[in-house]
Amino acid sequence: MTVAIDRATGKRRGDREPRPGPAGRLRRGYQKHWYAYAMIAPVAVVLGVLVLYPLVYGLYLTLTDANSLNTARTIGVNHIDATYKFIGLDNYADILWGPTAYDRFWSHFIWTIVWTAACVALHYGIGLGLALLLNQKLRGRTLYRLILVLPWAVPTFVTVFGWRFMLADGGIINSALDFLHLPSPLWLEDTFWQRFAAIMVNTWCGVPFMMISLLGGLQAIDASLYEAAEMDGASAWQRFRYVTLPGLRSVSSTVVLLGIIWTFNQFAVIFLLFGNTAPDAQILVTWAYYLGFGQQPRDFAQSAAYGILLLAILIVFTSFYRRWLNRNEQQLAI
Repeated sequence: MTVAIDRATGKRRGDREPRPGPAGRLRRGYQKHWYAYAMIAPVAVVLGVLVLYPLVYGLYLTLTDANSLNTARTIGVNHIDATYKFIGLDNYADILWGPTAYDRFWSHFIWTIVWTAACVALHYGIGLGLALLLNQKLRGRTLYRLILVLPWAVPTFVTVFGWRFMLADGGIINSALDFLHLPSPLWLEDTFWQRFAAIMVNTWCGVPFMMISLLGGLQAIDASLYEAAEMDGASAWQRFRYVTLPGLRSVSSTVVLLGIIWTFNQFAVIFLLFGNTAPDAQILVTWAYYLGFGQQPRDFAQSAAYGILLLAILIVFTSFYRRWLNRNEQQLAI
């Protein structure tokens, strides 16, 4: 039997090259794409300093009993060393199953879910309606688009402070209701109206983003699909249901996911509208801030534990949401 030998390499022809191990693949990838690694290295360092380190340190704090009385601090010329200790998962157990778990966590968790669902539903519904309206050939629609984008263009704190002044007892909203001989709600004092006001203000701030995103999705739908549906005798509702909504599926899934994440963590609206004066209207993120910075002694460990729980909830939700979307897309493809 004759075996052919490659004179250049000294190996038998037809032999397969041995597959490199993980270290070899990493070295080969670095040699091939070293320029890309060099370009992203500064970004990776910045993200590590600004995101990864605080996250790891916050996770460590959740395993301790750290508060403003036992952490290291300097008073004048005197330095006081830290005396907090490692307690494991006791913070999580106290938050989720402790004697005050409902008042401190579960009541705020339920309200956060209701707040998120109501705001995102209003954002999407009103945003889609305005997008459909602005997608029509209307006179002056450029001006309408500019006016409707203003709530999103104005800084959030300016918008919220404006609403706070209008919702005050002597504000323009209650003054108008008094003029019409209608009851004047305690927008900033009563729990129900505090929650109603929070949803109203956040809807005002969030609708323009949904409107612009969905308007872009509407303009990307092929007009010939509407013409074909109209020639087949489809009504306006049928064209909306079988052409518009499927055409917006990819845009809708993205903006709804972003809307849920942003609303779930919407700190500015609740905090600037009520501060620490509305304990029953606080969502989880503002309640975590209150525990860490709004009370005495400041409970850093519990506040950090709330932050980790928020992160875990959003990771789990995002994972299930993406799986559900992928499964629906596969079923539609079949």
